[in-house]
Amino acid sequence: MAEVVVIGAGLSRTLMAYELLPQLGKDDRLSVISQGAVYHFVPSNPWVAVGWRKRNEIEIDLVDIMKRKGVRLLTQGAKRVHPIENRVELGDGTSINYDYLVVATGPELAFDEIPGLGPQGHTQSICHVDHASHAKDAFEKLAANPGPVVIGAVQGASCFGPAYEFLFILETELRRRKLRDQVPMTFVTSEPYVGHLGLDGVGDTKGLLESEMREKHVKWITNARVKSVEAGRMIVEELGEDGTVHKTHELPFAYSMMLPAFRGVEAVRGIDKLTNPRGFVMVDKHQRNPAFPNVFAVGVCVAIAPVGATPVSVGVPKTGFMIESMVTATALNIGALLRGREPSAQPIRHAGAMDARSIVAWTQASLTRS
Repeated sequence: MAEVVVIGAGLSRTLMAYELLPQLGKDDRLSVISQGAVYHFVPSNPWVAVGWRKRNEIEIDLVDIMKRKGVRLLTQGAKRVHPIENRVELGDGTSINYDYLVVATGPELAFDEIPGLGPQGHTQSICHVDHASHAKDAFEKLAANPGPVVIGAVQGASCFGPAYEFLFILETELRRRKLRDQVPMTFVTSEPYVGHLGLDGVGDTKGLLESEMREKHVKWITNARVKSVEAGRMIVEELGEDGTVHKTHELPFAYSMMLPAFRGVEAVRGIDKLTNPRGFVMVDKHQRNPAFPNVFAVGVCVAIAPVGATPVSVGVPKTGFMIESMVTATALNIGALLRGREPSAQPIRHAGAMDARSIVAWTQASLTRS
């Protein structure tokens, strides 16, 4: 009997559990450790933030679903992974041992790295449904008292597609409410150019997104480093190609949504040979940690080196297609190990899921469905 454990609360966790089941023997057991029992579909958060979807329309309780599939769901959350002991310490002080562990936690949101950033500060977020619900309340205040808007992604961010998507969604909703002419919009990003996406572009992302933003009268600042955020004001340093401050902007805003940088979650961050200095899990071509070969990782928690040097820190996104590929390869590789074979499956790691055309197409499709 093998104990297979998955840690996580989002899309990669759920996909991982589903794809592992066919790989298990009849005496093997699969357990999922989650922070609570409710799953919400993160890609729909931008719709919640403007009222195109209600929170309960993008959430589902996993208790009965996991039970029907024969998966043990532990909702205490993971406090700390102890890879030398093959053990996960849970939030309530108990522990679970494992033969194989898959880390699918997603990231911790590093709002604290910039003074005033985030829902506890002065900007909104769409990274979690709680944040999106808060952003919806803030948006209604903007609608009642229009003013400048600042949207974007800060230094160290790695998830740029949702920032562009939310920019277009917000712009569309303002037009619907006949408020757009009262709301100047600025896009602020750590990318070296519009459409870089952490991937040095995908096709003609630069031209496509610049064209869309010009058409919609959106200004932008690239190579941007957000220094601090105060109530109604953001201080942004625009860097030159040599990394020196080229210009400092003081941007007033009545509403702002800025995606934060990510880091690894506390349960794994700082574990020698498991994670990098930022807390992301290091894996080989089979999604397997080199130091602890019975530990795998999938999704946003995986360490991937930047595509190239940029004046401002820019991370690499883990797109939906990439995550699905990681999940499939990991499931096949654990299945091979359970049968006494060596792992051979490798994921496809490229942009795949969110280029400029799909951002625009997704937004247009959103208009039709909303």
